[in-house]
Amino acid sequence: MKLTIVGTGYVGLVTGTCFAEMGNTVTCVDIDEQKIENLKKGIIPIYEPGLESMVLRNVNNGTLHFSTSLKNCLEGTDMAFIAVGTPMGEDGSADLQYVLKVAETIGHHMTSPLIVVDKSTVPVGTADKVKETIAKELEKRDEKIPFHVVSNPEFLKEGDAIADFLKPDRVVVGTDDNETAEKMRQLYAPFFRSSMNRMLVMDIRSAEMTKYVANAMLATKISFMNEVANICELVGADVNKVRVGIGSDSRIGYSFIYPGSGYGGSCFPKDVKALKKTAEKAGYKAELLNAVEDVNDRQKLVVANKVIERFGSDLSGKTFAIWGLSFKPGTDDMREAPAIYIIKKLVSLGAKIQAYDPKAIHEAKEFYLKDIANVEYVSSKYEALNNADAMLLLTEWKEFRSPDFGEIKTKLKHPIIFDGRNQYNDDRLMEMEIEYHQIGKKA
Repeated sequence: MKLTIVGTGYVGLVTGTCFAEMGNTVTCVDIDEQKIENLKKGIIPIYEPGLESMVLRNVNNGTLHFSTSLKNCLEGTDMAFIAVGTPMGEDGSADLQYVLKVAETIGHHMTSPLIVVDKSTVPVGTADKVKETIAKELEKRDEKIPFHVVSNPEFLKEGDAIADFLKPDRVVVGTDDNETAEKMRQLYAPFFRSSMNRMLVMDIRSAEMTKYVANAMLATKISFMNEVANICELVGADVNKVRVGIGSDSRIGYSFIYPGSGYGGSCFPKDVKALKKTAEKAGYKAELLNAVEDVNDRQKLVVANKVIERFGSDLSGKTFAIWGLSFKPGTDDMREAPAIYIIKKLVSLGAKIQAYDPKAIHEAKEFYLKDIANVEYVSSKYEALNNADAMLLLTEWKEFRSPDFGEIKTKLKHPIIFDGRNQYNDDRLMEMEIEYHQIGKKA
């Protein structure tokens, strides 16, 4: 098939590249001229394992192209995917201006029958707005070109997006047209060679709702476990053992019940707020989602509060080593990362920070911590420890899993670790006389 993907962020670039990998002819479109020029040269704007080599391979094969002109790409295309950003508005709802602008452009320039696919994360009712926008543009042109709007939400995990797309656990398609559903089955068939049962066709509004509910459910599990962790710490229980105890129940499972410093990233915070706003507009107050947010907001400062409890509220003259800045391993994304809140809190109390992350240092320096003084970025995890009073583990990158604890103890002024991801064995650290603070268990 000939496909046009509008937007070259995480979703758009991964989607276009993976479709090209299966032999489709794909053009990714973006209004950012510099980004498109860089992509043509093989310069990838995001860090996603496996993406760069796949982009280069398909560009060389002639199946993947990049352009700034949506008008030129629409001619002869079978499907146009809208994969632009839907940032959070001031009131917490999803901002659809970029989605509807693409729809307007499609309606203004389309010349043949087209399937328009909403790939962006959008609230219930967006497909109706996209359809209405396209129809208005066609009416202005006095054209009667048939088209269908489909909801096809993405379920990609940053850091594992390629594998998620190539081997999806499900593909959700919302459409009211049987012929369109069949074309979507044909497009996704190469990803389901063993069975097409994992492609779920439903009405459009249910498909739009599914994306938000999935992320809200995962965010709820995270906040629930963090709430449990805080209770465990107060009553003298060990949340690590509690987690194993409840995770062994097949109705609960082990996914997303690891206590930590709270969730971040581009999806969970934004999507929980958007779902709350959808409920509010429908006249319903989502109390559970409010609680999920409240717990998460508090959790982001739990590690900072442990540091303050240990060292006092005046941190002048204190230096802390930070291991990990991104909101999760496998990505350079720092949106809503706990590290941002923890570093700002410690610096506000006079502390100096020595920070290391395998991929996110540029993001921290240029954007998220740009104006924060007393933060030094170093090139290795052990360099961050030099003369620091304690180490804070905030992102569970693989290279942090089995460090040289002897080296850590030697470099730190005080052998103290604050673990925001409960990654280490406390018995081993106790034997080495390293003071170990984790989530959900007293030090």
